[in-house]
Amino acid sequence: MKVSVATLAAVGVTVVNGVAIEPRGNKLVTSEGLRKLIKVKALEEKAHLFERFAYDSPDKNRVIGSEGHQATIDYITNTVKKFPKYYDVYQQPMPLSVGVSANLTVNGEDVAVDAVGLAPGGSASGPVVAIPNLGCEEADFPDDLSGSIALIARGTCVSGEKVAFATSKGAIGVLIYNNVEGDLLGYSLQRYPESDSDYVPTGGITQAAGEGFASLLASGGNVTAQLTTTAKDITTYNIIAQTKGGDQDNVIHVSGHSDSVAQGPGINDNGSGSISLLEIAIQLTHFSVKNAVRFSWWTAEEEGLLGAEYYVKSLNQTEKEKIRLLLDFDMMASPNYAFQIYDGDGSAFNLTGPAGSAEAEAEFAYYFDSIAKVNHTEIEFDGRSDYGPFLDAGIAAGGIACGAEGIKTQEEFEMFGGAAGVPYDVNYHEDGDTANNLNYDAWIVMARAIAHSTATYARSFDSLPPKNSTAIKARSDAKMFEYKKSARYLSMI
Repeated sequence: MKVSVATLAAVGVTVVNGVAIEPRGNKLVTSEGLRKLIKVKALEEKAHLFERFAYDSPDKNRVIGSEGHQATIDYITNTVKKFPKYYDVYQQPMPLSVGVSANLTVNGEDVAVDAVGLAPGGSASGPVVAIPNLGCEEADFPDDLSGSIALIARGTCVSGEKVAFATSKGAIGVLIYNNVEGDLLGYSLQRYPESDSDYVPTGGITQAAGEGFASLLASGGNVTAQLTTTAKDITTYNIIAQTKGGDQDNVIHVSGHSDSVAQGPGINDNGSGSISLLEIAIQLTHFSVKNAVRFSWWTAEEEGLLGAEYYVKSLNQTEKEKIRLLLDFDMMASPNYAFQIYDGDGSAFNLTGPAGSAEAEAEFAYYFDSIAKVNHTEIEFDGRSDYGPFLDAGIAAGGIACGAEGIKTQEEFEMFGGAAGVPYDVNYHEDGDTANNLNYDAWIVMARAIAHSTATYARSFDSLPPKNSTAIKARSDAKMFEYKKSARYLSMI
């Protein structure tokens, strides 16, 4: 006898894609129980689906503001909403201005220029003034830039800070020039503006062009520019889902970003993290939890961690203290992978996280050593992905990754196979970041690592330091200052 969906729902059974799922919450989650439910086939099917979201859209990507990204947001949200008895789900809207195009002439000659994310549309025409020392301090700027266009090098601090300083001194436009060869396609001011007046029309130019203009000015020459930019206002969304069960004052928060860069569909970066979280959220509904589990899919990570930053800023101190640990997952299926754990205790890179971060690192090490029985290594806890705003807020954090544009060493080749001297992901931020270019053997290990950590902390926080307000302490400012002078940090700003 065929039983209707309505009848199944009436007795507490959830139906997903025509399949009846057992009633929820009868058995406390375990690492082994949750891990066993994470299957390669489910991950692969969703990878191809995310790719289709990109290729079915005019832009062929899942960048914020695109049809591909909105389809991703809608799919994740609607999938989790199929479990209304288990999760509370909402979308957090975030308004943004997205750069569309830019045109630039300097001393009457056309110059190649790229639109810059978060910069407003408009026109600026006037003398160019070179700003020394990278423009990361107010003292770098003249007292009066009225009617001028500021020329500033990329590096050390986010460009949003540079542009905000220039605007406060009266600049009507800004040109940011690269600190490495190449253009600034897809570049963003990387700081959510405090007010509409923080930013002015901004264009991105090459290192060669910027250094040429700076040299001409230093020799006493005149540089006059006309800059025109266009932008569109969009609203993009974070997705937040939290279990109805479990202690709502003690939360294990797991997250990853849902957007891609403009160059391609972004299936490793970060479809792999988003999909891992979604599959775990689905399978977690077979179990009960003692601590609340919060899943978040951040928007606008590729523009500078904007979605995560926006979310953290929306939390008061009481809400921050409910988050016992934030675990973030970005790039779980790199083709030339290494199993990497963020160095939460600072033993490898001398940059620690708030209390609890070291314990998170140890838990992942336990999984790789004792459960998966595979090698692992450590990477800098540098705030490069969406856990960064949580670290800055003093919230314990951790995570794992398979590697991005970094080069695999000979030692890592001996640990993980693949190819030495080659990037972990040769398709990083390129159009080749597709479902067919993932390492599924690595991905299932990583997805089950996420399942292990989620289940472990959903059961107990006993391995973490005691919860108290004095434990909510941000990382050492001195260590972060030293890190921000390093070549590694300069290369990613």
